[in-house]
Formats: sequence, structure tokens, C-alpha cells
Amino acid sequence: TYAPKLILLDITDINCIRDVAKEILNCYGCVDILINNASMKVKGAVQSISLELDKKIMDANYFGPITLTKAILPSMISRRTGQIVLINSIQGKIGIPFRAAYAASKHAAVGFFDCLRAEMEEFDISVSTVNPTFICSYHRQPAPGNWEASIWK
Repeated sequence: TYAPKLILLDITDINCIRDVAKEILNCYGCVDILINNASMKVKGAVQSISLELDKKIMDANYFGPITLTKAILPSMISRRTGQIVLINSIQGKIGIPFRAAYAASKHAAVGFFDCLRAEMEEFDISVSTVNPTFICSYHRQPAPGNWEASIWK
């Protein structure tokens, strides 16, 4: 058994992900199961969301998970074992109004991990994508009569 070790990672900081992955591999030698579960979302009309925010969401929801996966993958391939899981969103399959950036990033992630699944079959590495329906990922009380706030839970 290994003593737990806390390693902080900002999934939107693409430049530090490889270093964190290297630190994890140096500490434990390998990763048996990688669960990509970080996410960032925004709600707003396409014309009101800045391109800068679109890019930040894409970094968190697409480039972050694939960068971490690519950093861990060589170790799994050399060992010919491992499991990679992407916790994604139903919006990776179906877009809804006022979530364009989020849905686009989740669609991109689904496409990447679907391709990865096919490529990793020969190495006995399992790749799974979980697309849950709407969840409330933060705690807030909707204002009385605010049906929109409660419908997304």
C-alpha cells in the first residue's frame, strides 16, 4: 500500500500537466486507473460569451483531460494494462441553448476518447466515457419562482 499524497493540479494550466503526471509516475511508478473528472461550465448566449472564456472552457474540458491522458498513456502502453475514464456530460452528445462552449468542449472530448478507445484495444487498455445527465455541481438556492435554476438539477 502507498501513503496518500496530495498533488495539486490546475487542469486549465496545460503547461504544468506533464510535470504533475511525471511527479505522479515518479512517486507511484504507474497509474492503473486514470479518471478525468474536472470540468468548467458557463451559461450564456453565444454572442455574450467572450472568445477568451470559450478557450478557457476548452482548456478545462478538452485540452486538460487529453494532455493528462497523453502524459500517463506511455506508461500504460508499456505495461499493456490500464483503464482511462472520462466523466463527461450528456451535452457531449446533445447540445442545448446557452451552453455552446460547454457542449462544444464536451463533444470534442467524446470524439477524442472514442478514437482513443479503438486505438488502445490492442494494448488491453480500457477507455470509457460516462455521460451523465444534468447535475448540480455547486450549491446554491434558487430564488423563489426561479424555475430555470431548479430544472437543471
